[in-house]
Amino acid sequence: MDSNRINISVHSEIGKLQHVLVHTPGFELENMTPETAHVYLFSDILNMQVAQKEYGYFKKVLQKAAQVHEVRDLLTDILHNDGIKSALVDKVCKAEDKAFLGSYLKSLAADELARQLIEGVRLKDVTYINKEKYAILPLPNLFFMRDASFSMFDNVMISSMASSVRARECMLLEAIYNLHPLFETKSVNPVLKYDIHGIGTVEGGDVQIVRDDIIICGLGSRTNMHGVEALVEHLKTRPGVKHLIFQELPLTPESFIHLDMVFTMLDVDRCMAYEPVIMNNAFKTFHITIDGQKALGKEVPNLVSALQELGVNVEPVFCGGGDEDYGPREQWHSGCNFFCLEPGKFIGYGRNQHTLEALSQAGFSVITAADVVNGRVNIANVKKCIVAFEGNELSRGGGGARCMTMPLQRMAVDW
Repeated sequence: MDSNRINISVHSEIGKLQHVLVHTPGFELENMTPETAHVYLFSDILNMQVAQKEYGYFKKVLQKAAQVHEVRDLLTDILHNDGIKSALVDKVCKAEDKAFLGSYLKSLAADELARQLIEGVRLKDVTYINKEKYAILPLPNLFFMRDASFSMFDNVMISSMASSVRARECMLLEAIYNLHPLFETKSVNPVLKYDIHGIGTVEGGDVQIVRDDIIICGLGSRTNMHGVEALVEHLKTRPGVKHLIFQELPLTPESFIHLDMVFTMLDVDRCMAYEPVIMNNAFKTFHITIDGQKALGKEVPNLVSALQELGVNVEPVFCGGGDEDYGPREQWHSGCNFFCLEPGKFIGYGRNQHTLEALSQAGFSVITAADVVNGRVNIANVKKCIVAFEGNELSRGGGGARCMTMPLQRMAVDW
């Protein structure tokens, strides 16, 4: 085995980060208009230049902690192989019913093909008949890296998206994971493999690996019960007893699309939660114990108590400080959506001031991304902290730091 290859290894949400996959947002954001934003599942349009500036600080903080890999670079790498290029183009064209584009796309150089598969293929480039602007739509959601795939132990899991407009993201990522020489893995699509009904959906923002034996999952607008059942079937193939806890989510508004919009792990003994959902028994929580081919389920009071029952003694910090006004406002702008660099050290938006105050009161130092990037603060010298980066533009896209990262390798956690 090549020592330079990455073995997928994610056994927690909080283990020290070693490798992470990201996508810096580009012109695919500029290719949205107010009329088409809803097609791409956005409630607003973003300014690319501002979003990129904010993202730059976010990425530089990640680079202080781990090796960061860009999707577009890896996609370009594999497209230099003519066989891979041809097969991937054929797959995309078939899925999007655009067979007439095959020859044109295959004629493009690897970097240009990667660009157009992400930013969209304009009809004016391939035909004079251009009643629509795009032959293949842009992928403005791609910078939300967690949705289309997620790491589970030593596998990369390919999501089955709730909206077909995001299906190409899964195709591109699956090709990268399976065909790029950087990765020592084979991807698994649990819905395609285990859902006999063919209607399951699972998105990575709903799935969190808490511990070697504990997985939590949202059940809402993006992940349905058939998708949860597919995850159960996959976990039956894993050694040892596993616990899948799934949490019902509100179907509206769109800020509740994934579990990581209402709950994220911060440390071995701390989590961030949106109290009106996570601690409210109006939204059901179920615990499934999986032992070999047996799966036994029961309803439990809430997600936090279910984790505590399994020996994960977390205490929640509440989004917006638990305030009935500030909480909903800050949850809307991803105030629960944090990404751990290592236990007790994580990154998130600086705009959610009442959430940051609650974290400060819980013992976490509040550090700015600018101070980390400019070398004024070394997070290795801080015991527990939140690195806050500006996200006034990025947050309008409907996701936060966890949404924008796909961890590939984390170190083990001493529980």
